[in-house]
Amino acid sequence: MTLDSLTAYVGAFIDEISYTVKDVVISPGSRSTPLAMMFAQHPDIRVWLNVDERSAAFFALGIAKSKHQPVALVCTSGTAAANYYPAIIEAYESRVPLLVLTADRPHELRDVSAPQAIDQLHLYGKYVKWFHEMAIPENNDSLLRYVRSTAARSSATTVTGKQGPVHLNFPFREPLVPSYEHEEAFSVGKGNNTPYVELTTGLRELEDVEYKQLGNQLSQLKKGLIVCGPGDYEKANQSIIDLAEDLQFPILADPLSPIRYGSHSKGNVIEHYDALLKSELIQGWKPEVIIRFGAMPVSKPYLLYLKKQKECMHFIIDEGDGWREPTHLGGNIVYADPNRFARQLLEYIPNRDDAPNWLNDWKSTNEIVKCVKEQFTTFEDKFEGKIFSELEKLIPEQTNLFVGNSMPIRDLDTFFGKTGKHIQAFANRGANGIDGVISTALGVAATGKRTVLVIGDLSFYHDMNGLLAAKLHELDITIILVNNSGGGIFSFLPQSKHTDHFEDLFGTPIGLSFDKAALMYDGEYTLVESWNAFERACERSFAEKGLHVIEMQTNRESNVEMHRKYWEGVHHSLLEWWENRL
Repeated sequence: MTLDSLTAYVGAFIDEISYTVKDVVISPGSRSTPLAMMFAQHPDIRVWLNVDERSAAFFALGIAKSKHQPVALVCTSGTAAANYYPAIIEAYESRVPLLVLTADRPHELRDVSAPQAIDQLHLYGKYVKWFHEMAIPENNDSLLRYVRSTAARSSATTVTGKQGPVHLNFPFREPLVPSYEHEEAFSVGKGNNTPYVELTTGLRELEDVEYKQLGNQLSQLKKGLIVCGPGDYEKANQSIIDLAEDLQFPILADPLSPIRYGSHSKGNVIEHYDALLKSELIQGWKPEVIIRFGAMPVSKPYLLYLKKQKECMHFIIDEGDGWREPTHLGGNIVYADPNRFARQLLEYIPNRDDAPNWLNDWKSTNEIVKCVKEQFTTFEDKFEGKIFSELEKLIPEQTNLFVGNSMPIRDLDTFFGKTGKHIQAFANRGANGIDGVISTALGVAATGKRTVLVIGDLSFYHDMNGLLAAKLHELDITIILVNNSGGGIFSFLPQSKHTDHFEDLFGTPIGLSFDKAALMYDGEYTLVESWNAFERACERSFAEKGLHVIEMQTNRESNVEMHRKYWEGVHHSLLEWWENRL
């Protein structure tokens, strides 16, 4: 029997991407039937069903974040594809590889009021690295070579250079059901069990003369900072630690930086720099050079501090081809592999025998903040920041920690210190939205590790549909729901002083009973009223399978006041240290 055009065409495409794509997230639909059925039949690709397209896209984002490899997305035509948009924006901004496969009506059914037909060409604008409209399926040698080449190109494009999403649009004519059980369904268009197209790429690299020049520059400087922002550069951890040791520079480590966690040495790692830089004393310290790995840190005090360093040399090490420099201070954008860059630079920097006061002062002040934090978080009030100081002690080894935007990510930065535990911290910091957070965290959990998500009540509400994935796929996740009855971060902003409109426009309390949401998706729900109860609930959830929602209800006004008292305590302790030092 000759294989029909639809089966041969789609089978060749899926078989070709199967060499790099191992997971696909599918939402049900009619026009996407050929892709869905052929994916389900392929032995080397795992299919994840997610009914809601918006949730599906964020779920795929989470898998790709955790696995560091492209994940495919499949949906039908029309507004289903539009629901992918928020997650695609996040993937583009945070450099996460997604292969977006949208089914479409054929050309003769477009722009004639046919049902479920919208203009899907370039639907995601500049937020994909590459868009391509696929040809109508045919079974001939020319089209099979085309479809395999395009499949290889699309999956490779997601991971080369600046990683990100790629969009392919598939117009299909009826009938839509392929002969998916045909023994040759995935073998057409190639002669052996190897990819039709193989991509070979290498690391970005500098010339030795450039390393020598930079090493000579840095060797003359004593007041420098190494800044480690969000990013996937775990392989560079030890090289960066060694570079900081040779230069005798402190490392300001963002909470999403891999250098903040794990068994490597952290003697020069300053994890409390956000609180330090809120103090006028530390704001007056002037670095001669700043070397940054990864994206811009979460900390707003660091950004404000950075903007004042107009006389400082800046080096931004970027493994992609992006432009992660929002301050417009000039400096040096270096496109290089972070591990290779730090390791090669070490060869041109002599060891310093004496630790300069600059490094010792950063380390001393970091210890002062740590002591203030430990004293401040001993009280029994339900303070949101204490959730993270408690998690620092409770979270098990080899756990993923996902945090929502707004207040959770900032409290992670402030109250969760560096640790020898091997954990990985995640957040959607590309576009910094509060949508899709549950789904992304469940995508991270889908890779097999116990995952802890800390999220606010508004963000939880935004993505309650995402909880279905936990039930359908039996995922293990602990969700710590911080319920401050609205948008807690707005209470820290100037509009909070305008009480006549604040609650209606910014506070936005929603008054929902979240226990019902947890139970609807077969989850365990616990409302905790004390820190002892919080500890017991966390430990129980870590030991059990499935979905666990632990809710802590806090007060926005008292939370703001406690944060301010903490920062004041840090500032006064630093002033006392400085006066004693003099």
